[in-house]
Amino acid sequence: MTRPTTTQPAARVPAQPGPRDVTGAATATPGGGMAATGSTDGATVIPGAGPAGPRPGERATVRLRDTGEEEPPRYAPEWLQLREPVDAAARSYDLLDPLRIRLANRPGRAGSGLVVHDIGCGTGSMGRWLAPRLDGTQHWVLHDRDPYLLHFAAVASPRSAADGSHVTVETRRGDVARLTLDALAGASLVTASALLDVLTREEVGTLAAACAGAGCPALLTLSVAGRVELTEPHPLDTEITEAFNAHQRRGGLLGPEAVTAAAEAFTEHGATVRLNPSPWRLGPEEAALTEQWLRGWVGAAVEERPELAERAGAYLAERLQACAAGKLRVTVHHTDLLALCRPVDGGA
Repeated sequence: MTRPTTTQPAARVPAQPGPRDVTGAATATPGGGMAATGSTDGATVIPGAGPAGPRPGERATVRLRDTGEEEPPRYAPEWLQLREPVDAAARSYDLLDPLRIRLANRPGRAGSGLVVHDIGCGTGSMGRWLAPRLDGTQHWVLHDRDPYLLHFAAVASPRSAADGSHVTVETRRGDVARLTLDALAGASLVTASALLDVLTREEVGTLAAACAGAGCPALLTLSVAGRVELTEPHPLDTEITEAFNAHQRRGGLLGPEAVTAAAEAFTEHGATVRLNPSPWRLGPEEAALTEQWLRGWVGAAVEERPELAERAGAYLAERLQACAAGKLRVTVHHTDLLALCRPVDGGA
């Protein structure tokens, strides 16, 4: 399938709706796992890009689970905005045709539009990417724990489908790691982006069971694959990658094993699963994102293996210099998953 030459631009972060408490806590690394310290060279890292706690006056960031105040925040909207164009270019277009076919032939579709549940929606980038690529009336249900991000996702949501049909949205604040079958009643499709690798095996199983019970397909994009390629190759590349991957597995999170675990879970429920690569390809035009990603990637690796600190500091400085000079290119491998669950009687 021919990939379009343009992608919808990322929406701007709107004004913050009301006061928010600032909590000093760890943040998520570029692919998911939690971290608690600053960048290796002491520079600022946007929360979500890597290990950095918020400074006085900064926004708190979204929490994934409702486990009490100790649960660390994850993503700042500025990080999600920075990565949105690269995410849009990376997602697998080849999974859209089988998805469209399934949606066009779903039971009980006559006279009804699509109901799409976007899990861990963040600022709503998945809806801005997917809604204009699907035909028919759509109602998007946006799930997240952060009310500010839900506000942004709703304000910046697309208003029309590929064929000009109307798109509406509603928001639901809640624990995206414990989605139930009841929450998906009437769903036509479940989507998520960069979510699987920050879940446990049990949570992935719960998600697969909920989708299978609802009889709806799931399009789960941009899960990290645990592989990174940088030019020019450096002797520390492998050590940094291995340490980062180990960091992502902290606390029982799946990290690079997430897609395999999800494919197994959906298959056990009778779904047909398709996997396609969706790599980030970062060049001179993406220097701002590359810089933040580098700091977070190396910072998480050092947090996992402190003995790397001295060598990693020199490594990071060299990579950042190449990035600033427009000489660095990075491929961060991800995988998209499409699970076509068996329809259920009366399902969407």
